[in-house]
Amino acid sequence: MAQPFRLSRGGRIDRSRPIVFEFNGRPIHGYQGDTVASALIANGIHLVGRSFKYHRPRGILSHGPDEPSALLSVDRGPGRVDPNNRASVVEARSGLRTTSQNHWPSLEYDIGAVNDLLSPVFVAGFYYKTFMWPRKFWDRVYEPFIRAAAGLGKAPVEADPDRYANRHAHCDVLIVGAGPAGLAAALAAAKTGKRVILADEGPEPGGSLLHDPRAEIDGRLASDWLAETLADLDARENVILLPRTTVFGYYNHNHVAMTERVTDHLPTAGQAPRERLWQVRAGEVVLAGGAHERPLVFADNDRPGILLAESVRVFLNRYGVAPGHRLVVATSGASAYQVALDARSAGLDVTLVDLRLEADCGPEVTRLRGAGVEVLTGHTVIGSKGRKRVSGLIVAPVEGNGRCGARRVIPCDCVGMSGGWTPAVHLFSQSRGKLRYDDALDAFVPNISAQAERSAGAARGTYDLAGCLTEGFAAGAAASGSSETRTFGASATLTGFQPVRVMPTDADPRKVRAFVDFQNDVTAKDIKLAVREGFQSIEHVKRYTTTGMATDQGKTSNMNALGIVAGQLDKALPAVGTTTFRPPYTPVTFGALVGPARHALFDPIRTTPIHGWAEAQGATFENVALWRRAWYFPKAGEDLHAAVARECKAVREGVGIFDASTLGKIEVVGPDAAEFMNRMYVNPWAKLANGRCRYGLMLKEDGYILDDGVVARVSDECFHVTTTTGGAARVLGHMEDYLQTEWPDLQVFLTSTTEQWAVIALQGPKARHVIEPLVEGIDLSPEAFPHMAMRTGTICGVPTRLFRVSFTGELGFEINVPSDHALAVWEAIFSAGQPHGITPYGTETMHVLRAEKGYIIVGQETDGTVTPDDVGMAGMIAKTKVDFVGKRSLARPDVVATTGRKQLVGLVTEDPKLVLDEGAQIVADPNQPIPMRMLGHVTSSYWSPNCDRSIALALVADGRSLMGRTLHITTPDGFTRATVSEPVFFDTKGERVHA
Repeated sequence: MAQPFRLSRGGRIDRSRPIVFEFNGRPIHGYQGDTVASALIANGIHLVGRSFKYHRPRGILSHGPDEPSALLSVDRGPGRVDPNNRASVVEARSGLRTTSQNHWPSLEYDIGAVNDLLSPVFVAGFYYKTFMWPRKFWDRVYEPFIRAAAGLGKAPVEADPDRYANRHAHCDVLIVGAGPAGLAAALAAAKTGKRVILADEGPEPGGSLLHDPRAEIDGRLASDWLAETLADLDARENVILLPRTTVFGYYNHNHVAMTERVTDHLPTAGQAPRERLWQVRAGEVVLAGGAHERPLVFADNDRPGILLAESVRVFLNRYGVAPGHRLVVATSGASAYQVALDARSAGLDVTLVDLRLEADCGPEVTRLRGAGVEVLTGHTVIGSKGRKRVSGLIVAPVEGNGRCGARRVIPCDCVGMSGGWTPAVHLFSQSRGKLRYDDALDAFVPNISAQAERSAGAARGTYDLAGCLTEGFAAGAAASGSSETRTFGASATLTGFQPVRVMPTDADPRKVRAFVDFQNDVTAKDIKLAVREGFQSIEHVKRYTTTGMATDQGKTSNMNALGIVAGQLDKALPAVGTTTFRPPYTPVTFGALVGPARHALFDPIRTTPIHGWAEAQGATFENVALWRRAWYFPKAGEDLHAAVARECKAVREGVGIFDASTLGKIEVVGPDAAEFMNRMYVNPWAKLANGRCRYGLMLKEDGYILDDGVVARVSDECFHVTTTTGGAARVLGHMEDYLQTEWPDLQVFLTSTTEQWAVIALQGPKARHVIEPLVEGIDLSPEAFPHMAMRTGTICGVPTRLFRVSFTGELGFEINVPSDHALAVWEAIFSAGQPHGITPYGTETMHVLRAEKGYIIVGQETDGTVTPDDVGMAGMIAKTKVDFVGKRSLARPDVVATTGRKQLVGLVTEDPKLVLDEGAQIVADPNQPIPMRMLGHVTSSYWSPNCDRSIALALVADGRSLMGRTLHITTPDGFTRATVSEPVFFDTKGERVHA
């Protein structure tokens, strides 16, 4: 098991548990606790991918979520292939198959690397300048080229076999990040007894303590303090510890989204979900996400083997891996000295190059030299050597005049670079908090919070260990309502750095490619070019150059890019500002976002209690809103038209039975119920007698129709409201909005009862004869039970609210019964109706029957711009009511205009057999020049077996004034003629409904 770069001891890996996985078909040996990145380095693999634009060789830059280069496709088993996984965060385990991306035919020999030679052509914004002319090239040349070049990994083609869970949780304090500050915050909050959630994206909590084996806290090893703290938190019932959990989104009202990786690290997925999406509503949030190390910007700073300095330390101390044998640490700050000390202790040959003058450095220089490390202060990095791995670093002293002195090449196989630190403010910014620029830190830090949030530790620019702990404890205590404070003692932390945007160089700036964004191949000269070409807004520079648009969202590139732009514009960095930090903080799988909403749950279908019976009768179904409804009931040899014609005749001549259970139903109850109804609907309700029904029309604030339905007054303080099938939730929300925000003084309670009541519509001349033997406690005679009345009693021994209403224009009853009894009642009615020729009918027949009577359907005869008068219902509006929703809008000039508004009319085609297309446009003269003036459109169109011809409803400009006029309607073959008529085609006097 050769691992040439594995240290013989140290690290938090379990050397007793070896693992083997694949990289590009090659077996890679490692240990439990390795990441894919650490195992690759242990096996001497430093070239792991190719950059996006130039296909340059790229290696591992980071140990954490800010990795921009080492993106791999990971195969976890059959059907479980994901592209663009960061090698630095994927936990290594036996059985994984990983492959590099963005190359052909192989990683070592990539034809795409020709782009590197063409880099003078592919400057910033080259696509905006190139893919414009000639126009005809776009479809055949430019677009195919762009599509072929876009993307890094290959999207999987197989269905995802894994499960994903979704959990909603509430807590008093949510702490993001389980480093020193986060752990201290959790300790403080947990002691108060408040509910605490501590989330960290790593496989084990600890943060920087995991790779700082010599650190001490309160006089003992930090590792001991960490173990004791975790044991304390884990033992508390009010604390939830969530490792492998990334907080990726911070939304309004402390709504925080997190993804927990549940099984990716396990050998087999089993029955557990792969990931769990947590949606947490927190009382207070503590952000302790740490900071990101900045790379140095110098020529060819992207070669494999060049890493962030702190990542070198992590690989050494946490994973027991040496990223190289000869290390050069290039820095402009103090923290990298600890990296050099740890590397020297591990037996590496180390040289440190510091841009700062020796007078500006601290005692760390003497200490490092005392350990036998060559320290070159006042030196810059000019460039690097090597191709597929760094082989040397070119350095030079910076003289007093700013010029570079004699160059020197330091042989090396690894470089650790550190340009300072940037607090992780992504989540704070997502919470709408305001940042401020801190000159001493050369970074933007949290300033004014917009929500119940506080930041602590490195996330707000506190980098020393004792300060992080003390600050974290104070934040956790304050978040939980405690005033307790605690001061921690800790070993000294090396902090402080000299900000540098681009390392000084003596090279020709036109030939230097110093990379700022490693994934997208954005160089310092690209950014300078964008500014020279007129882009001053940092958001514009970002999009023009694509800097900060990689999968790391600019975590490693943003501050350097901002500094370069500020320098070019000769502005202070705060004047340039920052780009927008959008969620997700790190990439999130689609599976986690979708959760269990897949297959049958992707678009949930609701079914009525009668659904199974309709299926057994051979019904064909259609989706209406979220409901599956019987469309029609075909008999042998019947198509849709034949079945609907038969069902229509049966209802008009005998009796039909229809499942109307999908109607929305709302119970409006309370002493002020009638007043509330008066305010919500256009028509009056105060004088509606108990046991009577009324057709209600509801408007939006703009005066346009929102919904309609029959409303029954059950008692003085109770109304049974029905809505359209698709409008149930919308109407209830509309009512609740007004009740809670506009009229909270009204004593009214609203309850959705859609699922509680099933509705059986019995329609036709023989309807009364069918249910008379089944009903008890209700007199069904026309005198005792007139049209638009409601009675309570029993049917088949089941309690019922029996409505005498009709959506067909025939004698009709709507039988409301508890849903649990609906099927039994339906079957009893159907059996009782056999001697009368009872016929089940579906939604298509219902549409034809209501159109024959000119009844509207909201959403079909209305389009969001239709008023009551437009559909002939102005007479329903109560003239004496003080106010109702939409009343003032009905007085707008455009609404009361006497000409020009579209009005509901009927259309009778010249050819009685021609059924118009719904949505067909209507014109007065088909010979008018194009563009023609459209008068309106067809809203409903059917073949009517009872009228023995086609019928149509339409919205036509000034339609009521055009009665008897001939208009022209578009057809697939041109135009056809139709006469404008009243919208009622059958039983124009409305006598049948009162039988």
